[in-house]
Amino acid sequence: MKYVAFLRAINVGGNAIVKMADLKQMFESIGLENVQTYIQSGNVIFESAEDAASLEKLLERQLENAARYPIRLFVRTMQAVQSIARNAPFTAKEDEAVYVAFLDQKLDKKRQQVLLSLKSEADDFAIKGREIFNLRRDREKSVFSNNFLEKQLKVSATTRNLTTIQKIVEKFK
Repeated sequence: MKYVAFLRAINVGGNAIVKMADLKQMFESIGLENVQTYIQSGNVIFESAEDAASLEKLLERQLENAARYPIRLFVRTMQAVQSIARNAPFTAKEDEAVYVAFLDQKLDKKRQQVLLSLKSEADDFAIKGREIFNLRRDREKSVFSNNFLEKQLKVSATTRNLTTIQKIVEKFK
């Protein structure tokens, strides 16, 4: 099965620098096949017969051993990523952006209410499964960031622009 691993907080702002060639080699060293990386923000496409949950645990252990600090990642099947790209609830207009936050778990009702209470003129939110979609209408007034989500909702997450997700789907389907 084809998967996409989205790594959290690598190669952002000069922190947690990981070379994509090293990342590719690490994924290959544990038997994953057809490993490819996409841009420097930690998107790895690969194939495996294992399930996503097992792969997340295995890969996080490998990353921590290699980097000497924990690196969270979120594994989704390519089919799920295609669905996310195809069924996004928002379409960005000029000067707007759509982001997708990949979560480690579904939000319970209480956390869903917390998130939806943050809707404003600057931000709109939608929840689908283990993903949060953000339509950022006004960058200056937006409250949205990955760290903000993690603190407000008490979950682990990593965020990508919907355009990046669409490009991954186009290039690696």
